[in-house]
Amino acid sequence: MAFKGTTTEGPAPATPEDLYIDLPRRRDAVPGLWSHQVDLLRLYMEEHQETADLAIELPTGTGKTLTGLLLAEWVRRHTGKRVLYACPTKQLVKQVQATADREGIKAVTLIGRHQDWPMPDQTAFEAAEKVAIVTYNTIFNSNPHVEVPDLIIFDDAHAGEQYVGESYAVDIKRHKHPAAYAAVLKTLKPGLDGVFANRLSEEFPDASISESVRLVLPSMTNGMLAELDTALASLSDFKFDFAVIRSGLTACLAYVSYGGILIRPIIPPTGDNKVFPRARQRMYLSATLGVGGEIERAFGRETIQRLRLPETAPTPRSGRRFFVFPELMARVDPVDVTKQIVARAGKALVLGPETARAVALGKKLVSNDWPVLGIDDVADGMKPFADLPNGVCALASRYDGIDLPDDACRVVVLDGKPDQDSLQERFLYGRAKAGAAIAERVRTRVVQGAGRATRQPNDAAIVVILDRGLTKYLQQPETINALEADLQAEIQFGRTNSTDVSVEEVLSNVDAFLEQGDAWRSGAEPHIAKARREAVQILPAGSEALGKSVPHEVEACVFAAASQWDKAAAKALDAARVIGEGGNATRGYRSVWLYLAGIWTELNAASDPGAHANAVQLISQSEKTAEGTWTREMPTLTTVASRALAPEDASAVTKIVSILSAGVNIGKHNRQVGEMVAGLGEREPGKYEPALTALGKLLGAEAGKPPEKGRCDSTWCWENHLWLAMEAKSDHDLTGVITHKEIRQANDQLQLLASDRGHTPPPPGSATIIISPKSGVDIDGIKAAQSHVYHIDLSDLMTLGKDVVQAWSEILASKDGRTPSQLSDLVRETMSGHGLLPTQVREGFTSDPVAAD
Repeated sequence: MAFKGTTTEGPAPATPEDLYIDLPRRRDAVPGLWSHQVDLLRLYMEEHQETADLAIELPTGTGKTLTGLLLAEWVRRHTGKRVLYACPTKQLVKQVQATADREGIKAVTLIGRHQDWPMPDQTAFEAAEKVAIVTYNTIFNSNPHVEVPDLIIFDDAHAGEQYVGESYAVDIKRHKHPAAYAAVLKTLKPGLDGVFANRLSEEFPDASISESVRLVLPSMTNGMLAELDTALASLSDFKFDFAVIRSGLTACLAYVSYGGILIRPIIPPTGDNKVFPRARQRMYLSATLGVGGEIERAFGRETIQRLRLPETAPTPRSGRRFFVFPELMARVDPVDVTKQIVARAGKALVLGPETARAVALGKKLVSNDWPVLGIDDVADGMKPFADLPNGVCALASRYDGIDLPDDACRVVVLDGKPDQDSLQERFLYGRAKAGAAIAERVRTRVVQGAGRATRQPNDAAIVVILDRGLTKYLQQPETINALEADLQAEIQFGRTNSTDVSVEEVLSNVDAFLEQGDAWRSGAEPHIAKARREAVQILPAGSEALGKSVPHEVEACVFAAASQWDKAAAKALDAARVIGEGGNATRGYRSVWLYLAGIWTELNAASDPGAHANAVQLISQSEKTAEGTWTREMPTLTTVASRALAPEDASAVTKIVSILSAGVNIGKHNRQVGEMVAGLGEREPGKYEPALTALGKLLGAEAGKPPEKGRCDSTWCWENHLWLAMEAKSDHDLTGVITHKEIRQANDQLQLLASDRGHTPPPPGSATIIISPKSGVDIDGIKAAQSHVYHIDLSDLMTLGKDVVQAWSEILASKDGRTPSQLSDLVRETMSGHGLLPTQVREGFTSDPVAAD
């Protein structure tokens, strides 16, 4: 049968709703639009047709893609102009194309090399006959080959930083490109302290350096920028990456670690892209829209307006999740518990920070000869996994774009807190203590990961939180309170039913959930519903200030990329001022922008001699503001005297020099440090605690176990400049939680120490450190904890101990023939290079406060 009729589309429907009615949808298309989709489409028509940058919020599994496609098709037909629909990955492009086909929307796919694009498809896009679905990379590269559209829609815009940011970066992984790493490291070494730089050149990393990240500003050191340009230009594997950032290399930061080097601007200068800024409208579809400026920073835009559901609209639901926290269960093997859960469900999706780690975990979770699929098996979509009767799919850093609705998969295993996707994130979160700037990003990744198997209102999936760090993250009130009500309730319910319960009880609950019968509906749902009604969403401290600072940050980066240092510095200072409105929550991020303002002011001194004094003042202000020690590791400006050591650091250096000057019996020393390391590997308190005191002494502290009743297990005091009260719980079980009683005991330790030493109050910055293998803390303990109480793992002390042994070995090998002044310099440089000065030790110990913010 051949049907005849007009081949033209005719007049564009008046609204996207009218368009939806006219679409030639297939029988398997969605039955209709949800009310919240209609609400958003109407708000767009009424208020935002001409908004240049618009972000639209639709939670995971609530029809975000269909909403975006309807807007894309309506704009194409209404304006008669080109429309691009961009996705983070090729897999997502194919999923969106499948949705477009199903819903009767005219679309083509343009992915891969532009030379391989089918000419009919490319022509259909360029003639505005069809929407083109592309990857982000098709737009963000050194020479995009798509014609400028009228509208660009970015799906999964909450993942923008991961994909846009990497398009403005040269990311050199040492294990993949060792020669390139060595060549670039050589040019950056003048910006690093000598001991740290030498450690990077060793074939095998020592215990701590593999996690350390240092910042280098190539424009700050004479001649470095030109040498770096030459080195990067010689790397054929990175020629396209370098081409994107070369014109703005002066504004780039270099993040250096043992495992890699990342060179990029802090915010991508997308305004110089040939396509992105020239579109009339850019639309960002996101599962979450915070107020902290995350999407603006990701896409390099000063202002993006938000389109949210009206407050009167019902909150769309995307299925039910049952969270299980094996790490909070006492005396169990968390992996074994997870394996039993997977066996009951038949399948699981494992999401981890690295491919090898995810696959290794996946293999531990399978039963019998179940297959373990990786990224290559699902590169074109999740169907191969969805069709399996049993199996595990293990993927890395994939917190979006995976659709496993209905019974395709009923278990998601999250392994690892996704806060270190790049070296920039590792630096901001770990070194600069500027986690507030990426908190929204991290939170969104967790939410996205947890929602991979709950794509529709009636979906139900178990979410197993297997990693210690992620377990701790999801019990912090500031994390939970920032989530939407459903998630707050689900996580609270999951935590309650994972604490102080047996494996049998957990598995019984798992069975009830998988069955979704009366046991779950009457026994669990009422509790979750009550918690949801009581939940109040509270934005993290500093969110408003971070949102207000974005325009200044973006402008500063644009001026810096153009070497307009005076304007860049002024905007960076504006950013720091606004960020400061967030108080202590944004202190770390403020220090970063104060430092950049100082460096860019110094670069302007070539044309304005008076700028140097201002630069010195700004960098000094950054050092005073910074919570960590990273600013003190940066090279000083020319004509500025070397920084004086902090009093506690000077105390440690003096103590160690006095020990060396008195003479060290090498044989006795080696025996003692061997006993110390062995003791740190013990679980018995009688063996562990003496090793703890021995470690403190090697750090130049006055260390010992207080004899009075109710005191901590070891105190480390650098005179009265800094105290650390060490509460060792080496005999704790690996699972379960630190009790409320133990937190109360820790709360008192600094005051007791102050009383014992006759020095009140304790020195600023002093802390109580609980050393325990447990990953969780009793919820009442979190509420009661004082701000000076922190939690670290036994492995952290072992790492520190091995670093101390290495540093002392280097000092002893080089001490002979030195004057007292030279010996002091040797100790200072070696201990600093290993991160062992008291301020550095405190920084490493205080990344995980017990108390809620």
